[in-house]
Amino acid sequence: MSSGATVVSRGLVGGLVRACHPVPAAAVTGLAGAMAVGAGRGLAGTLLTGGAVAAGQLSIGWSNDLIDRQRDGAAGRTDKPLAASELPVHQAVTATGWAVACCVLLSAACGVAAATVHLLAVAAGWAYNLRLKATWWSWLPYAVAFALLPAFVTLALPGRPWPAAPVLGAGALLGIAAHFTNVLPDLAADRAAGIRGLPQRAGARTSALTAVLAATAAALLLAPGWPVLAITTPPALATLLAPRGRLPFLSVIAATAVAVALLLLNGGLRGGF
Repeated sequence: MSSGATVVSRGLVGGLVRACHPVPAAAVTGLAGAMAVGAGRGLAGTLLTGGAVAAGQLSIGWSNDLIDRQRDGAAGRTDKPLAASELPVHQAVTATGWAVACCVLLSAACGVAAATVHLLAVAAGWAYNLRLKATWWSWLPYAVAFALLPAFVTLALPGRPWPAAPVLGAGALLGIAAHFTNVLPDLAADRAAGIRGLPQRAGARTSALTAVLAATAAALLLAPGWPVLAITTPPALATLLAPRGRLPFLSVIAATAVAVALLLLNGGLRGGF
């Protein structure tokens, strides 16, 4: 390969990586993989679960930037490869199509029931990108998708059990926390672009407080007790003290990882209703 082609290839790969929203995509994929291990899916099952979730997250991330590319361009978002013309639109469309196809095939390999709930979760992410992100209901796709994620894991097990009710509730709460923190860095740009989801209407401080309360409630559902509060309080305070930037989102990810680790250690994922 010539040096020019190498530069183009690296630019394409880098653009695709930055356009897929890599931090949340990796966080959700890692969470699904951890739950698959904890539920006893085995190596093959864990790889299928992680692959399906990764493909779904890639499709959501790329479609988000494709749908918003004109709005991002008008706002001067140089951090968005599509808006900055660093990533060709047709390449992003092709990558999104492949991600959707892989998501469907890998989900189907986990069984009909598991595939159904996972594809519903991915559809919720697409619904957010297409319309709901600019409405009062912007939190709903996150709540639905995060609640269905543990169900995708357990429904692939023998007997197709649903997760315990507290796990579903905690998933919904974690989704809400993730939504409110994920949009904090872009509140001003979103408002200027006419995106009026619930966090944009609530403001930075209220959104940070909502995320803290939702993440704390989720952690207590997963593993009740003061030790959990002792672990989740520092990132909660960090979120309240610095309600802008990436710190709140990273803090919620850290608190979520701790709560899920405690859940898996207690064997709580496989409990039924």
